[in-house]
Amino acid sequence: MLSAKSLFQEILDNDESFRLFCSIAASGEAQGGWENARIAALVPDTERELAPKITRHGADEDKHGRIFNALMKKRGLEPVPVPPETDYTMILEKHGIGLAHEQLRSDQPLTVQDIVTYLAHSRVTEQRASEQMELLRKHFADHPDLGRAVRMISADEDNHLAYCHEELLRFAHAGHGRTIQRTLRECALAEIRIYRDVSLAVMAHMGRLLGWSRPKAAVLAFGIHAVYAYERLGGWRRMVSLRMPEHRDALGGPTPPPAPEFA
Repeated sequence: MLSAKSLFQEILDNDESFRLFCSIAASGEAQGGWENARIAALVPDTERELAPKITRHGADEDKHGRIFNALMKKRGLEPVPVPPETDYTMILEKHGIGLAHEQLRSDQPLTVQDIVTYLAHSRVTEQRASEQMELLRKHFADHPDLGRAVRMISADEDNHLAYCHEELLRFAHAGHGRTIQRTLRECALAEIRIYRDVSLAVMAHMGRLLGWSRPKAAVLAFGIHAVYAYERLGGWRRMVSLRMPEHRDALGGPTPPPAPEFA
């Protein structure tokens, strides 16, 4: 019987599929780390208090990338090139979700509007990341090789989502509410489409590596399209609501120590 747990277990048990999974994840996290580091460096003077939190966000993403690389190293595996059609982070950027890399490579300070846009886009993508890690934590929190990594990354993603909620509510109270809601809606509707397309691409690659039959591949593709249909009909709304998190100032305080070795 197909389930999220059995599907991921199959990917985990095969070196080639596990290597592709970790390579895709590590690449995306590293890209997110770079983006946040550049945003922190370009924060406008009126929002300099945000810079340490954005830096912390980027440091967490870098840490996650190192963890996925370490999980591969532990099994004697090297990263593989990420197929472009599976590169969620870069496809988001190409579709205008997040601040343009060309803008981040310059030394021109960002505007308050840019920061609002960054936070709104992060609120949507961090919702996805938090849900994905929650699913892995549900099934693999006690796994001897993955458990500690899954628990650590999941907690970080929850903190990132809480931070986005709190900061966006602060900007909404400062008069940016309509802009935030419009940006959240546009981003969520684009993200669910990109997530569908990337999921189909990843599953196609995994299917070739694992020798899935046509009926199995068809069932998985149907499931991905069903998730998209649910999200397009209204599930996207969970990505645009804002509420004050129980964990306030989730990215405040000192930067945490480096991740422990997983290799």
